[in-house]
Amino acid sequence: MSWNEEKVSKLKELWGKGNTASQIAEIIGGISRNAVIGKAHRLNLSSKIKTRNTLSSQKLDNNLEENNSQQKQSRKSKFKSLLIEKDFEPENPKKLEELDESSCKWPVGHPEEDSFYFCGRSSLKDFSYCKLHLLYAYQPKGKKEDPTTDKEEAPQYDEKKVNTA
Repeated sequence: MSWNEEKVSKLKELWGKGNTASQIAEIIGGISRNAVIGKAHRLNLSSKIKTRNTLSSQKLDNNLEENNSQQKQSRKSKFKSLLIEKDFEPENPKKLEELDESSCKWPVGHPEEDSFYFCGRSSLKDFSYCKLHLLYAYQPKGKKEDPTTDKEEAPQYDEKKVNTA
């Protein structure tokens, strides 16, 4: 298959109208979608053409962003209310067999040790953990902890590495 001037002009016309590469390939006939994309790229045709699909997807994206911001605010406010509260009920150590729907299922210790148990405090509705362990389990999205580097820690680490090597 070779591109002649008629096919190239048809490609430019359809591309300018916002047709997809698949649609253009079907209209011209005898060429693949990838051939259309490759030729459009070689002709430096604009890839940022506004079509009905992109306009509707932009509206959809805007709506999603608004919904996400509302959800983030409500999630954040839930955790802020937990952070303000500092009086947590005491642990009620339970073994696996003693757990029920309203028990916090936060594991404490190593499962192979005899001292292993679950927190056992009252869990919050729709969660498996108590207020305290919910703060550990569900970190706020988007806030990554900055690594702290003390000048004193680095040389000690290097000295340990040198001594063990």
